[in-house]
Amino acid sequence: MPQQFCRDPGLPVFESRRAQHSRACYRPHTHPTLSVGAVDAGASTLSVAGVEALPLLAGDTVLIPPGRVHACNPQPGGEWSYQMLYLDADWVGAVLRESGAAAGLACEPARYRDPARYRDPARYRVLTRLNHALHAPLEPEHKEALLLDFVGSLLDLAPDANADPEPGWLAGTVRRLDRECELAWPLERLAADAGLSRYHFIRAFRSHVGLTPHAFQLDCRINRARAALRAGAPLAELAQALGFSDQSHFQHAFKQRVAATPRQYRVMA
Repeated sequence: MPQQFCRDPGLPVFESRRAQHSRACYRPHTHPTLSVGAVDAGASTLSVAGVEALPLLAGDTVLIPPGRVHACNPQPGGEWSYQMLYLDADWVGAVLRESGAAAGLACEPARYRDPARYRDPARYRVLTRLNHALHAPLEPEHKEALLLDFVGSLLDLAPDANADPEPGWLAGTVRRLDRECELAWPLERLAADAGLSRYHFIRAFRSHVGLTPHAFQLDCRINRARAALRAGAPLAELAQALGFSDQSHFQHAFKQRVAATPRQYRVMA
């Protein structure tokens, strides 16, 4: 598909857009969001009033503050492929206040007036992985955790949990998510039980475990699914029993981790 938009009614703080082989040109315009973009192929030019035009190449990422007049268009006669992520500015501000990094608030135009371009393969990979996940049939809680983590990565708020010993709440949280992986665990409750903000909870959990809390919970569900399939459990009942919202979500999560559908795995196991 040449162009795709993605929103989630359960998580109205983002909109994602992907376009391929686009020749569309835009008039100068604004967004009320913090806009994060990346060039997948081709080249374009980012024009911002009062700022020298920024040439963008494949692999470049760019941040555009809320309310900043801009236009990004392909080279004359050319085409390009790109992805955009639009984040609610108030939500980003709240996350940064949770993190203690409000002094670097990227969504306050008074402090961050101009766009920023990065030629950093790591930034490009992070945004690409996130957009891929946002377009996938994942639960809002999972997408929220990924977005929270992304804000820290995007704004160079490196996690510091690696420098600390394992926090006392971690083992109990891991056991809870493993033992009751089929339940929906709101991020706010997990963070409150640990005595942390959502931001610090996710950063600390991922730093020590290697996955966000919801991704860890999904992994536990898939491990249970594999054991159940080997034991001959009916395929049609597994998705609901393991807490998946529907069969599509179950199939997607299973194939991502096993490289086979549940039906294929049951035949091979």
